[in-house]
Amino acid sequence: MDTIVLILLYALDVYSILLIIRALLGWFPNLDYSNPLLRLLHNITEPVLAPIRRAVPPMGGMDWSIVIAVVGVNILMLLLRRF
Repeated sequence: MDTIVLILLYALDVYSILLIIRALLGWFPNLDYSNPLLRLLHNITEPVLAPIRRAVPPMGGMDWSIVIAVVGVNILMLLLRRF
């Protein structure tokens, strides 16, 4: 595989993990989001989640944007592996 493709795959893998961490942190409503690490996580993931959230509003009280983003990242990774 080309080096650029491998770097993209690693970056997408890390991004997918960050999305999962953000989903898990959503289970703790009393977290202090002024924490620099939580702020960084929010700043990294929100540019992808916000447009999805606008297109697909919460259904049944659940925010599906993270699930859709993780699936999208995984599909992109599959396409890059075939490249």
